[in-house]
Amino acid sequence: MDPQVAALAGTAGTTIVALMATDAWQRTRDGITNIWQRVHPDRVDSVTGELELTRELILAARNGGDPETEPELRAEWQGRVRRLLLADPSVLEDLRALLDELSPDPATHSDTYDVRMRAHATGHGRVYQAGRDQRINES
Repeated sequence: MDPQVAALAGTAGTTIVALMATDAWQRTRDGITNIWQRVHPDRVDSVTGELELTRELILAARNGGDPETEPELRAEWQGRVRRLLLADPSVLEDLRALLDELSPDPATHSDTYDVRMRAHATGHGRVYQAGRDQRINES
């Protein structure tokens, strides 16, 4: 298999599942179904239903503290996208453009930050960390 197809399918599956629980969900769903429409127009309704079901499963897993469901669903969508790209490589650039549109670029989004924090408290010490504003009220 073409490594470019495998890499893009991996990124797409991860992005699709990650965005299912965000405000970008509808744009993600519409973009994916539009691409699917070009390759398998007869399957668009079933793919839309599968996307909706996956979203419900993701939300339930996150609410229920289930850490295993999300990686399983990512792998499922990676496989689906890989098979789609193998069926019609001409949609590769359309998929890449959609992913670029959906993924924020830190250079163009000044409200996007990469914050990494580490702390260690011993004894009766406390650690308070925040990526932005923090207010602590102790009585």
